[in-house]
Amino acid sequence: MMDVTVANFEEEVIAASMTTPVLIDFWAPWCGPCKSLGPILEKVETAYEGRFKLVKIDSDQEQQLGAAFGIRSIPTCILMVGGKPVDGFQGALPEGKVKEFLDKHLPPAEELPVEDLALADVTPEEALAKLEADVVNDPTNESARFELVKALLLAGDTDAAKVAFAPVIAQTTVVRRFDSLKRMMDAIDFAAARTDKQADTAEFDAKIALNKRDFDARFDKARWHMAHQEWTAALDELLDILMRDKTWSEDKARKTYIAILDIMEAPKPKVADGQIPPDDPVVATYRRRLSSVILS
Repeated sequence: MMDVTVANFEEEVIAASMTTPVLIDFWAPWCGPCKSLGPILEKVETAYEGRFKLVKIDSDQEQQLGAAFGIRSIPTCILMVGGKPVDGFQGALPEGKVKEFLDKHLPPAEELPVEDLALADVTPEEALAKLEADVVNDPTNESARFELVKALLLAGDTDAAKVAFAPVIAQTTVVRRFDSLKRMMDAIDFAAARTDKQADTAEFDAKIALNKRDFDARFDKARWHMAHQEWTAALDELLDILMRDKTWSEDKARKTYIAILDIMEAPKPKVADGQIPPDDPVVATYRRRLSSVILS
């Protein structure tokens, strides 16, 4: 649990929720029900072992944030996922009801990220074989399947990736990281139909030069870069769209931006108990840039 203010809201809530759901507890020191709910939330956060992050906002001290979320009574809790509020509740719920609320949105405990393979003393082939075995042994393990399909895509084995992804393709609407994989595959298919790199780049640039708000051209250029694993070039094009129109084409640019962050981010390295693994500096920078655009 941590206290959040306007000063650290972008980093601790918006950016953090891109990878881990964040539960905001709007409270005040004088609020009786808040004093009942607070310890319950902290107990649940400990029990859920990193499946969500709990933050507290003093609604008296941070009236700007309260107004932004339309808070009319306290305690009010808001769950943030992918930089946006997805659900919430009011009042001091009992522990069972809090868990019931969270379980609607959080992955089961057994589907937390699989053991880090990046630092293990294994070859890429052995790491891939382990992921394949993990999926065979537990077809419901979302994290293992995500890492397997991602590894195949990054290795250029798109056909094998599609085969591994097929059993869960219907879950793209409810599992964000599966949606990210689908967007990567769509970008690869898009680029596969365009074989002349120089001509393609010239075509995109010519359209954009004529009209900087040609978002279709910018989006195609971003997907083209994404397919070729030119991550920052793709993110820059998508940011340009978002700075001009945050919700263009049913949020397509923002969702693709998040997909790229999911795909490009390496598994977290193992660290000693009590320590926080370091963030990829490029991923962290682009998360902050996205947060700045969304909040502006």
